[in-house]
Amino acid sequence: MKRIVSIQDFSCIGKCSQSIALPVLSAMGLECAALPTVLLSAHTAFDGFVSRALTDSIAPITEHWKRLGVRFDAIYTGYLGSAAQIAQVERIIADFGTDENLIFVDPVMADHGRLYAGFAPDFPESMKTLCRHADVITPNVTEACLLTGETYRERHEETFVRALLEKLLALGAKTAIVTGIRTDDAQMGVAVMDEAGKLSLHNTEYVPSVFYGTGDLFAATCAGALTLGLPAERAIALAADYVVQTIRVTAQDPDARWYGVNFEQTLPYLMKRLGEEQK
Repeated sequence: MKRIVSIQDFSCIGKCSQSIALPVLSAMGLECAALPTVLLSAHTAFDGFVSRALTDSIAPITEHWKRLGVRFDAIYTGYLGSAAQIAQVERIIADFGTDENLIFVDPVMADHGRLYAGFAPDFPESMKTLCRHADVITPNVTEACLLTGETYRERHEETFVRALLEKLLALGAKTAIVTGIRTDDAQMGVAVMDEAGKLSLHNTEYVPSVFYGTGDLFAATCAGALTLGLPAERAIALAADYVVQTIRVTAQDPDARWYGVNFEQTLPYLMKRLGEEQK
């Protein structure tokens, strides 16, 4: 069984980050280790949430893993709460990264044209340093613009997408994936480009509903698929289709909006699709 470590925050209530990554990656047949970066009483859509950075715990945890001789087939990073945590993850990659394992970086920091609350304007510069170590990076359009200096826009023609991906690859990653591509009102797309400059775009139906955790669900599914050996074009298609199917199901639940996407209900869909991909 392949082993992946998920490095991101954990919300005790609400479905995002680790609370999505752990069950999804496990369901995909991967042994998932978890390294929480921030502990929250509930995710940030809930009023009055309590948040505790776990920065001082990261090094002792990973030092213990080194003493145990733990090895990972993939290192997957999500939300990191500070530049200090980014530096710690760079150390983890230096300690546990090999020529064989996958380094998958989801540079979680922004959406809808702006940085998340709590991040300083220079945070994207710190995130660039982490992207240099990655085999795969998967920013959304806002994050990609912040990483590359491109001006954010709501509609994305192919020339813009290509330029964005080329600039992301220039940061040092071997493969760049951008989510949230909008070419028209009816579709939502994901684009991927490899080192050779090959561009692939997978479009799905645009479902006009907003739920927490969709980006985390895409990233976890994509990281899992790549760890299992699927090529990038098929990995992004699997992840994007799973997210859309989950949004459709979640939209029927009047209580879901605060908690996040009901991925638990759609895990059978993911398992069926994954099985078809692995044949």
